[in-house]
Amino acid sequence: MISVVNEATFQQEVIESEQPVLVHFWTPWCGLCRLIEPILKKLSIENKGSIKLISINADENFKIANHYRIRNLPTIMLFQHGKPVQKMDHFENRDRLQTALEEVMQNYVLTS
Repeated sequence: MISVVNEATFQQEVIESEQPVLVHFWTPWCGLCRLIEPILKKLSIENKGSIKLISINADENFKIANHYRIRNLPTIMLFQHGKPVQKMDHFENRDRLQTALEEVMQNYVLTS
């Protein structure tokens, strides 16, 4: 399951999380953002319990997007122990995104 957070819940859901958190920054007008959502849902199902998936609308939560210097959409960030450890913001296609997410899972999530 992908949880939707905002500026009021970001601290609790991401920064204070005991487990790794993958945050998807998106906007309604971003076509690629909508295309990768099924990939993230599949990742959530396959890795249930080992990672938390969070969705955040960058337009509606500008302070957070600005704080983490979100300049390209979609942007996916991995947080561990409240700190960003990986940022992905250049996706040519779904296959590249899938590969990048698999690398993150192997390098950060499954080894912790």
